[in-house]
Amino acid sequence: MKRQVRYIRVSSGGQNTARQEKEGIKTFTDVCSGAIPLGERPAGIKLLNEIEAGRVDTVHVHSIDRLGRNVIDILQTIEKLAAMGVCVVSEKEGLQTLGPDGQINPTARMVLGVMASMAQFERELIKERQREGIARAKKSGRYIHNGGARRSQDSADKILARHSAVVKELQRGESVRRAAKLAGVSASTAMKVKKLARDQGRL
Repeated sequence: MKRQVRYIRVSSGGQNTARQEKEGIKTFTDVCSGAIPLGERPAGIKLLNEIEAGRVDTVHVHSIDRLGRNVIDILQTIEKLAAMGVCVVSEKEGLQTLGPDGQINPTARMVLGVMASMAQFERELIKERQREGIARAKKSGRYIHNGGARRSQDSADKILARHSAVVKELQRGESVRRAAKLAGVSASTAMKVKKLARDQGRL
């Protein structure tokens, strides 16, 4: 026989969960950051196992954001549960994802539509931040594009090993410009090497 359950997530053990618990309803409680996806949380894993085993038909939550780390993750979780015939009841939003016929109800569909739009907006923001990051990396010489492949900045050890001559000149007390000239590199490269060498305590 299927049953209703309750899922609770709080960010610290000091938070009181008693007011969210309901008598007679099995509760799955996670104490963790909301940045962790439901499927990677201890109680979240147990809940999903119960659902996949066909032993749960309704999941109650205080608010819809308990189910994921961001809009995209929450939307995917709700859609996955709906496809498995599991209704999510969110008290704060007054939302019940499935109707009596097991289909997503009109109100939930509207909310999910808004969430989908927000998810798309979030994806675009992520892409924009990535583009801005790449632009900054290119400007500072930390971005390498090779045949469509992208790779991040070399590790400090690799950079210092590649420019060991610069490090030696700096260790001898030469200025950045003088070390760059003696090692045959640009002054900006010598400056970067100097910073990394200092960070590692080599200077």
